[in-house]
Amino acid sequence: MESLLPMIIQLVSGAVGGNAAGAALKNLSLGNTGNSVVGAIGGLLGSMAASGQLEGMIGNIVGGGAGGAILLAIVGFIKKSMAKK
Repeated sequence: MESLLPMIIQLVSGAVGGNAAGAALKNLSLGNTGNSVVGAIGGLLGSMAASGQLEGMIGNIVGGGAGGAILLAIVGFIKKSMAKK
């Protein structure tokens, strides 16, 4: 269970970060479900990248939220660019 808790924190903080980015960047939003899914994936990736920089639960939360927001912005930008063509 102890190894599962950081992953759950990463997924939840990533989903929150993705939804926050979707609300802030309306033109890149993927809808609530899309924002949550992309944010959760970004949360896992972001926390892995931040794990060497920040320690413990704070690293999981910050890395997850930032990773979720960044991945949402990237996917939203790609989707918007592809829709124009």
